[in-house]
Amino acid sequence: MNKIIEKKQLSDDVFQMCIEAPLIARSRKAGQFILLQIDTDFGERIPLTIANGDAEAGTITIVFQSVGATTHKLSDKNVGDYIENVLGPLGQPTHVKDVDWVVCVGGGIGVAPMYPIAKAFKESGAKLTVIMGARNKDLLILEEDMKAIADELIVCTDDGSYGRKCLVTEPLKECCQREQQPDEVVAIGPPIMMKFCSLTTKECEVPTTVSLNTIMIDGTGMCGGCRVTVGGETKFVCVDGPEFDGHKVDFDNMMKRLGAYKKQEQVNHDKYHDHECKAEKQADELVAKQGDK
Repeated sequence: MNKIIEKKQLSDDVFQMCIEAPLIARSRKAGQFILLQIDTDFGERIPLTIANGDAEAGTITIVFQSVGATTHKLSDKNVGDYIENVLGPLGQPTHVKDVDWVVCVGGGIGVAPMYPIAKAFKESGAKLTVIMGARNKDLLILEEDMKAIADELIVCTDDGSYGRKCLVTEPLKECCQREQQPDEVVAIGPPIMMKFCSLTTKECEVPTTVSLNTIMIDGTGMCGGCRVTVGGETKFVCVDGPEFDGHKVDFDNMMKRLGAYKKQEQVNHDKYHDHECKAEKQADELVAKQGDK
């Protein structure tokens, strides 16, 4: 059982939670993730990147978007509540190379797992450029955190409501076309964003690492749910990743696999949401009846 110590709502459906997990906090490294399960009897296990950790306090921080039934249930929990199971740290940590200049590209919720990686590169002595993107201003997260560590921060929104009106690939291409290219690019975000970031950097022959967030069940590589094709070989994100060479990942195949359970996920989310609304309605009716007495 892991207690929720702090909870913040970063945007309409994005939440940040600090939870007690002393063993994970002491051993976690940038780039690693946890598997979280709310209901041990019927609940699914979902992967969430460790956005930050405090070994002294024995806590880790996660950032998640409420899109399915499990993340919706998680967003309904509050400070003082408990999470049934938290397993980690899992996956291979980020290999922080000794480079002069690194460009970190985060799209949407991908900015959260990017933060510890960007911080690790900055602490290694590299010049750090951070490119952040979102559909609109309200969906941007952790801007101040990134601003505190970045030597250069570029913010993009699809609708132009904040920062530059463009996709993250535009300033990324500009960085790659400077007289001195970046030594390394790290991209985390929606699969389609990582695909086109990788295509952009491949043209300029800039090494690129992506962090993949696939379907996971056991977290040990046994179930095969998280398999991806990298350089023509089968890899398992939970044990071989989550980071891979972006120029070698078969993103099209990965996106097909990610969409395999979209219909079921939506059905479960709607079922939970309808049940929640019904419970709220019944509670309101009960309060109204008591008020009439």
